[in-house]
Amino acid sequence: MNVRVAGAVLLALLLGACSAVERQPAPEASLTPRDKKWLANAPYKKVLPPDMFQRSIVDYTGSEKPGTIVVDTNKKFLYLVENDGKAIRYGVTVGEEGLAFHGEAKVGRKAEWPTWTPTAEIKERLAGVPNFVGPGPQNPMGARALYLYQGNKDTLFRIHGTNQPEYIGQAISSGCIRMLNEDVIDLYSRVPQGANVVVL
Repeated sequence: MNVRVAGAVLLALLLGACSAVERQPAPEASLTPRDKKWLANAPYKKVLPPDMFQRSIVDYTGSEKPGTIVVDTNKKFLYLVENDGKAIRYGVTVGEEGLAFHGEAKVGRKAEWPTWTPTAEIKERLAGVPNFVGPGPQNPMGARALYLYQGNKDTLFRIHGTNQPEYIGQAISSGCIRMLNEDVIDLYSRVPQGANVVVL
């Protein structure tokens, strides 16, 4: 079964799996003093996404092992598979058509408050992009980043925070998966390097 077919099967399972939804904000226990300081003084408007894209505990009947990240780019959800038929579901921003990554990968690297060096392709496509942005709430990478690798190769796609929370639930990014900063901090605290990632 190829990845596309497997993805379609998995998507069907996911859509049938989420009958019970328990809304749960990201716990503050995973926030460091620096997180609290920078998020309290963020240079963007604090916006909560629509209810359906807020962090929730849902039923999950897929075949992935606990600890696997599953991203449903069509529905704009990221699932962290847990034990006992449950998953944590987060709303995300996904890549525009033709820019999104699909397939299987692993978390090859993790970073807190990462820096951002735009690729030549991004700089060509978006006017006025700086050569480098240091860590902080002004950075488009947000509070945390999970770098997706296939084998030893960096795919250049990431799961990361955002300084544009108003776009959660939409397809506007340059291919990466964006999350609320509070949500990506929570995900980061739960996912080890080497975790499996499936992007549909």
